[in-house]
Amino acid sequence: MKIIESFIIAIRSLYANKLRSALTMLGIIIGVGAVITLMAVGQGAKATITSTFSELGSNVVFVQPRNPEAPGAAGLSPVFATPSLTLSDAEAIAELLSVLNVAATNENFVDVVVGDEHLSSVIEGSTPAFLNAYGYKMAMGEFISDRNVATRDMVVVLGSNAAKELFESSDPIGQAVKLKNKRFTVIGVLEAKGGALFGFSMDDVVVVPITTYQSRLFTGSNVRGESAVQSIAVQIAGAENIELAKEDIETLLRKRHRITSEADDDFAVVSQEQILGVLSQITGIFTIFLGAIASISLLVGSIGIMNIMLVSVTERTREIGIRKAVGAKRRDILLQFLLEAAMLSSAGGAIGIAGGWLVSFLISQIDISGTTLRAVVSPDIVLLAVSVSFFIGITSGMYPAMRAARLNPIDALRYG
Repeated sequence: MKIIESFIIAIRSLYANKLRSALTMLGIIIGVGAVITLMAVGQGAKATITSTFSELGSNVVFVQPRNPEAPGAAGLSPVFATPSLTLSDAEAIAELLSVLNVAATNENFVDVVVGDEHLSSVIEGSTPAFLNAYGYKMAMGEFISDRNVATRDMVVVLGSNAAKELFESSDPIGQAVKLKNKRFTVIGVLEAKGGALFGFSMDDVVVVPITTYQSRLFTGSNVRGESAVQSIAVQIAGAENIELAKEDIETLLRKRHRITSEADDDFAVVSQEQILGVLSQITGIFTIFLGAIASISLLVGSIGIMNIMLVSVTERTREIGIRKAVGAKRRDILLQFLLEAAMLSSAGGAIGIAGGWLVSFLISQIDISGTTLRAVVSPDIVLLAVSVSFFIGITSGMYPAMRAARLNPIDALRYG
């Protein structure tokens, strides 16, 4: 019964100071809403990356250049990795028995220009196998052919969004676009694929023959003076053959690159699971970082609750003295003020959860150049927000409640 009475008294006290209670809750509302929104954005980024890679299929591995002197993932970074792969390496890998398709690929950023229209895009220099290895399909026209690669033709295939942005309702086939001030002819358009990596839609890509890329757009060579390849996507005949295929690829490339048994590889063969593992770690750290930033506002909110509860104790000193004089015990006073603090934080937390979910929903509706930003509000994020807001209320109200409970009833009656 005493709990119910304390609950009613707490409600009356908070209602009597509506504006002050609302302003006190505001810090918790903003904090909880920010935590949910930012962590939802982090979770959404992780989900987008995972779905993008899963669409490639579980039977695709990637061969990338690696700097033997750079430890860990740094050795795979384009910043640190020494160019070591070539188009002839990809052709040799294609001869292995367990391999279905091999797509040697170079990648960079480029402005695609059509008249007065400009589109910032990702350009892929690749081979005909790119279509199957990366899970694309043709919407119209044709993809680059072996002949285009052999003769270094100035042709380009547009992603679905790139074609829509540059040509709107007109037919892009046969039209001219400019890449680095060089004229290319559009020969095909890819079907919409969806997904995005690092803020760029998979439908914004433009694909050219890899030989054209190497000789006319972005030149680069390895230590032997051969045109370098940034990565090689290898589609394996069945996911069960991946480990065996990886060993065959490693053996082949070590032989081709004349790597001795004591030396480290200047390349790495990685599966999708390994890539997703690294990316999940990165997005996980990113999510925690965003949550930590948002938690600062929760700290400010908790300070606000403690401050208001201390003011409330001072204002209600005579009330506390009267309650103690008529038989209220320390635990009753303690419970009353703890309930008030918990109610402030819980109500603020509930409103913050609703606000965070709403903002996350609105973020998910934003479309930037065909890329939809995803914000995933998972149950664990909501549970964390509820737990944190309740914990903040209890801890912030503990000191004011203990201070109120320790008041001497005679001194309290004399106050004011």
